[in-house]
Amino acid sequence: MKRVTIYDVAKEAGVSLATVSRVINGSNVVKAPTRDRVQAAVDKLGYKPNAIAQGLALQKTTTIALVVPEASFTYTGQIINGLIDVAKIYNYSIMLHTVTAGITDISMVIEEIIKSHVDGVIVYNDKMVEEDMEKLNSYSIPIVVIGNCVSGDMIHSVYVDIEKAVFEITSKYLEEGKDNIAILQDRKNSYNCMQMVMGATKAFEAKGKEFRGFIEIPSEYRTSYDFLSHWFADHRHYDLMIGNRDSQAMAIVNASEENGIKIPEDMEVVCVIDTKYNTMMRPQISSFSIPSYDLGAVSMRVMTKMLQEDTESDAEIELSYLFTPRQTTKN
Repeated sequence: MKRVTIYDVAKEAGVSLATVSRVINGSNVVKAPTRDRVQAAVDKLGYKPNAIAQGLALQKTTTIALVVPEASFTYTGQIINGLIDVAKIYNYSIMLHTVTAGITDISMVIEEIIKSHVDGVIVYNDKMVEEDMEKLNSYSIPIVVIGNCVSGDMIHSVYVDIEKAVFEITSKYLEEGKDNIAILQDRKNSYNCMQMVMGATKAFEAKGKEFRGFIEIPSEYRTSYDFLSHWFADHRHYDLMIGNRDSQAMAIVNASEENGIKIPEDMEVVCVIDTKYNTMMRPQISSFSIPSYDLGAVSMRVMTKMLQEDTESDAEIELSYLFTPRQTTKN
């Protein structure tokens, strides 16, 4: 059965959303005939005013839970700043929760959060897999996911298309006749890694070629640097190597040069996620500038619309990125 919204009441009564909101919240500025017409529409449709929406109209503070991985604070700082700035505008309070890899399960965390009677949940977790997404869709509470493109009845998302970014840069190198391209596995972020490989694969397929450049890090190596130090001793370098995180890109650059591979003369290096550390490195690392602050700000705005039952709000919002060439690429 379709959920009756404030939009349905306004249409039935022939009045504006603001008028319906005033009647629901007991305002005295609405004339009696109009108030009666709105009330009749409410009764006819069986509309149940959303307590959260009423709280917004009355300028009451509502609480949103923010869930982030404990190990990703380096990347989530600007996301959190953007989210909090918008939350202040709309009079929300934010409750921060962290997820620790291998210790806490995201679905268990969210279930505990819901028990605390928050009004909505915003999740940034770069390790979520399909099973996690299905679990999120089962909750009857507004949820906004940052980073993963996913949607459902009660779940919206704000993301940057990593697959498209890698597709574009891979296509550029293929156009230049450079097809010896590698992507280094990121064991800490399987979702982004999958998106990167899909982007490169599609770029190769568009040229009638097969992408075989995914480099998997064996389990016996604790870090990307440990692995690459040995890898480059026995393998020839590539035209381009792509890493997901700044630490991986730094590992590529250092391990390469220690093995006599000059950057960018012999091999070019690109990092997908840009941070301030990419500019501190020498050579400075070329990367994709992702609008982290906007990811947080837009996600919070999406949440406010969901709580106000804005049925016209986009379920999936894609933000743009910008490739920033630095010293690890030739152009």
